[in-house]
Amino acid sequence: MSTEQQKRPNGRDTTATGKPGVVTLPKNEDRDTLVHYYHQMLLIRRFEEKSDEMYKMARIGGYCHLNLGEEATVVGFSAGLEARDYLYTNYREHGYALCRGISSNAVMAELFGKETGCSHGRGGSMHMFSLEHRLMGGYGIVGGQVPLAVGAAFAVAYRGTDEVVAVQMGDGTTNGGPFYESMNLAKIYKLPLIFFVVNNQFGMGLAVEKGSAVAELHRKGCAFDMRHERVDGNNVLAVRDVMRESVKYAREQHEPVLIEAVSFRHRGHSVIDPDRYRDAEFVKEGRSHDPIPAYGLQLLESHLIDEQGLRDIDARVEDEVNEAVRFAEESPFPAVESLYDHIYAPDDFVQERR
Repeated sequence: MSTEQQKRPNGRDTTATGKPGVVTLPKNEDRDTLVHYYHQMLLIRRFEEKSDEMYKMARIGGYCHLNLGEEATVVGFSAGLEARDYLYTNYREHGYALCRGISSNAVMAELFGKETGCSHGRGGSMHMFSLEHRLMGGYGIVGGQVPLAVGAAFAVAYRGTDEVVAVQMGDGTTNGGPFYESMNLAKIYKLPLIFFVVNNQFGMGLAVEKGSAVAELHRKGCAFDMRHERVDGNNVLAVRDVMRESVKYAREQHEPVLIEAVSFRHRGHSVIDPDRYRDAEFVKEGRSHDPIPAYGLQLLESHLIDEQGLRDIDARVEDEVNEAVRFAEESPFPAVESLYDHIYAPDDFVQERR
């Protein structure tokens, strides 16, 4: 083996053995942290179910894409980032906003188009934003967020600070030109950037293996001599650990990493998608690996919680989601005279950064 070959980062596929979503809880983990992951996953599930209900009641306008079934991926990914790190997402973003610390009230209000939403009602489902939480936006154009994340990572490197930028995307994005151009630039400039691909196995009606010449999407990192990982997206701890390791590597080595998390969405591409293109048996099999009850069972069997404890979490989550709907319903819409607000950066903001 040549010296150059020895220097090349190896790819790793941790999905090769075992059934999807089988979680082994480590004995040295903090109990409250492990239970908190369950709470977060259940909150996302109930929030998305309520969002679906509200959309069909015409409380939510525009498009709406849900994280149903992908909760372990979302929570594990978010747990691997630090508060100082930046996140760019695609349009399937509600769960990521919640995990970044944006309140359920602010996320639901944004879905309702209210002034109290995290984007002041201007963004809706696909364009959530919070500078405070370093959520740098969801983006409705497939792959549109990826070049922007490269620019942010370049700014981090240029300033000499130690943040990491993570950009989340779906499997369909990896078939577009911006994805490859972004990976190339990230490697050339040695940027602290995590490319995080949620492979839920179908784009908008097209199976991954039919839309991509390389169905194991993490292997696309090989073309750019980039470190790449494939992980079971139904295993919250596996996703978290891969993210932590990759973020540490990106922060310390100033090198990009490509991660593919194999997950499954329980419903169609969006709320209005009838999902007729997926075989019924395929959907049944995918739903059988639901990450939430599987993780809850592991907590029970490890004696970290009892049945009543799980029911208590469910009740708290239900109350939180119902309160979010009440808050959103009672919040005001943006005033007409504010139509042009938040379009351009105010002068004092620009002056401070010169």
